[in-house]
Order: sequence, then structure tokens, then C-alpha cells
Amino acid sequence: MSESLEQYRQSIDNIDAALVYMLAERFKITQAVGRFKAENALPPADPGREERQIERLRRLAADAQLDPVFAEKFLRFIIDEVIRHHRQIKEG
Repeated sequence: MSESLEQYRQSIDNIDAALVYMLAERFKITQAVGRFKAENALPPADPGREERQIERLRRLAADAQLDPVFAEKFLRFIIDEVIRHHRQIKEG
């Protein structure tokens, strides 16, 4: 394997590790949000916020030259998982 390919792969591995740790932090925070919502009788989902976040992420993706459709799919997956967690917290 060429040295260049190995360097590219090492960079990808580093980015993947950073993504995992960033997602872990994000989910720690969303778990706290889920507990707050449950304690204050708020619904697990907030469709208005979700739409604003998706639009925001699509703009960020376009600015970063990332496919906005891909970015939306990625965020939608995360949002759906967060809502599932919030429902679990609410149900106790």
C-alpha cells in the first residue's frame, strides 16, 4: 500500500474517532434535554425546532460544499434517535 493511501486512511480514522466522540457528547446533552422535558411534561418531539434545525444544517452543508440532502438524512437519523430516547425517558 502506498504511503499516501495510508496517510489518507489515517486521517479518515482520526475524523471517524472525532465524529464518534462528538456524537457521544451530543447524545449526553440530548439525554439531559429528554429528562428536562419529562420532568416538565413537555412532548418528546418538537417538529418546529426539527424543521428549523434541518434548514439550518442544509445551509451549513451547502456552505461547506457537502450535499444538503445527505446532511438532512444524517440529521434526520440523529433526530429520530433522540426522539426515541426522549420517549423512553418519558415512559420511565
